[in-house]
Amino acid sequence: MRDDPSSIFDANCLADLPAPLLAEMTGAADVYLACRARLTAEGKTIAEDIAGDDLEPYTHYPRGDVYDPASHAQYYFHLHRLADHGHFHTFLRAGGMPRGLSPSFGSSRQGEGEPLCHLVAIGLDHRGELGSLFTTNRWVTAETWYPAADVIAMLPRFRIAHEGAARMANQWVQAVLTMFRPQIAGLLRTRDACVARHAVGRGDEAALEDRRLEITSSLAVDVDDHIRILRAAATPVSSGSPMA
Repeated sequence: MRDDPSSIFDANCLADLPAPLLAEMTGAADVYLACRARLTAEGKTIAEDIAGDDLEPYTHYPRGDVYDPASHAQYYFHLHRLADHGHFHTFLRAGGMPRGLSPSFGSSRQGEGEPLCHLVAIGLDHRGELGSLFTTNRWVTAETWYPAADVIAMLPRFRIAHEGAARMANQWVQAVLTMFRPQIAGLLRTRDACVARHAVGRGDEAALEDRRLEITSSLAVDVDDHIRILRAAATPVSSGSPMA
């Protein structure tokens, strides 16, 4: 897998993915498009669906976050200022992680609950559409820090039950994490490389707590273009002439 997350937008790279993963990503794209069609029919964005019209900076939506006790996946939506378009933060708590993983920074427990690992943030654009994916430094979400290889192993375990008040957002967020899984893996590798550069001469802990380093990797996305390339990669090319 290439380290450059943008390289996965190439159809040839997508075609090299394992067939089961490609099928899962294509299925997630169908879910995303179904969510978008419903949102369009209802005249609202995904942010309005989960947070309503009365947005307040730094408030988590929905209140108390979305948490799936079976998978230990968690997410919330918020914005930093009223002029922002907002973004989702996605996590996996320790109970849902593969066995044998050890954090490289942070305690084994966080507060009174499980330690949590930040997977990726999903940024919205001016239309309220998916516009970017990005990773953040440890201090941003006070996460327990795991190396990129461990976080990549967690990505397939992000599953949110499609029920409750946030049912639409549950489907939408999970679809994004699935259909962009290779790009997210690339972003996580880039994240680690970014932190390593900042740690030179200072140490890992200083780099992870440096307030001057907030966004550690980012990728602008065109979701429609990605889905087009994804479907092309998933469609087998026929060879030879049809039989008469």
